[in-house]
Amino acid sequence: MDSKQRDPFEIARAFQTRAGIQFNNQSLILRALTHRSSINELPFLNGDNERLEFLGDAVIGLVAAEFLYQRFPEKREGPLTAMRAYLVRKETLARFARELDLGDFLLMGRGEIDTGGRERDSTLSSAFEAVLGALYLDQGMKAAEAFLLPFFRPELERLQTDQLTKDAKSRLQEWSQAELKMTPVYVTVATNGPDHDREFTIEARIGGETYGVGVGKSKQLAAQAAAQDALNRVA
Repeated sequence: MDSKQRDPFEIARAFQTRAGIQFNNQSLILRALTHRSSINELPFLNGDNERLEFLGDAVIGLVAAEFLYQRFPEKREGPLTAMRAYLVRKETLARFARELDLGDFLLMGRGEIDTGGRERDSTLSSAFEAVLGALYLDQGMKAAEAFLLPFFRPELERLQTDQLTKDAKSRLQEWSQAELKMTPVYVTVATNGPDHDREFTIEARIGGETYGVGVGKSKQLAAQAAAQDALNRVA
């Protein structure tokens, strides 16, 4: 789809049909689809989508937080934070954008198109945020929530399935980076028994604080046990 050969408002209308939404203010969705690279080539457009992206980021984060808060009343802040980080990360939002073929509808400069801009995760996730920012301004939070939840529900199922197949160290690292912006380290604090029957005690530490302790016949098993102990404490 060449934005220089088609009417931008026609592109905006086509996207709304594809996404199953209808804007009252067409200039909002047009701006949401306008990448900054197009401004010089399409100077009649009234600004790019970066301010809407800023707003949409906050809207998506709030909808995700409330969705998880209602869905998991038994979970504490830490696990909820990790799940929210997964739902709103760049790669996840880019996947949502691809489900809508959003890249095909972006108004972009020729140079950006030629260098793969329509498929770039950062561009797609930003455009998806801009669309949500525009939808929020046009119709409010309820409309934004109704649009987002059909994306969030299957993504949450994928996340939970992935978590079942991940080991405890991987899950603890994801939680720690999302919640504390730090990576766990594993410290051997004791080694007991003869050479042929060693038993290791390892602590999982985050920011110098011990979060879990594990014991095992190998350092790997002890570290996994320590990570699981830490997850049990923060879950």
